[in-house]
Amino acid sequence: MSHQSVSSPPDETLASVVVVDYGLGNLRSVTRGLERAGSEVTISDDPDAFVEADGVVLPGVGAFREGIENADSIRDDLLAVADRGQPLFGICLGMQMLLTTSEEGETDGDAAVQGLDLVPGTNVRFAQGQKVPHMGWNELQVERDHPLVAGVDGQYAYFVHSYYAVPDDEGAAVATTDYDLEFPSIVANEAGNVFGTQFHPEKSGETGLQILRNFVEICAEE
Repeated sequence: MSHQSVSSPPDETLASVVVVDYGLGNLRSVTRGLERAGSEVTISDDPDAFVEADGVVLPGVGAFREGIENADSIRDDLLAVADRGQPLFGICLGMQMLLTTSEEGETDGDAAVQGLDLVPGTNVRFAQGQKVPHMGWNELQVERDHPLVAGVDGQYAYFVHSYYAVPDDEGAAVATTDYDLEFPSIVANEAGNVFGTQFHPEKSGETGLQILRNFVEICAEE
């Protein structure tokens, strides 16, 4: 198990957060964003660190199959985070991994790759004539109350993705974004402690920092 402590920011630390290291994702940029938001960050794949933290972040850049395979050894530990009621925050690929399956990585004759199934649904590829990957700044339209989206309705976030989430329950969409179709850009489970952003808050300027601050405040309240 790898375990790397990262120094906390000089101002007040509100909560302790583990950024999951499963071999994918820009861990440093996520860590810096969380530090700016007021958290003490540890980069780790140690389940004991998950238990001790106020919240857990599942980052990710890359393909769904690779992400799920890389995280296989800690799959049950991530599910346990959700079961305990701890905040679990998936970013980009990490958000997609919260769903049940994905079209990405499917091949003829092979079973669909199984995600964490914490937000039931699937990930599908943009196929309505959109330029793929979807890359750039797009608006967030808040659809329902959730503490993660306080202060960001109508703001813009930075996206880089070719697949988008289609939750089984439309109510799982906390915010949506229009890219020649309306897709969920923020999702959450029914209990509200598992949630994810399709965009990268750590690359989304003040809007992203607000979301990270909201996350840290959620962690601090647990």
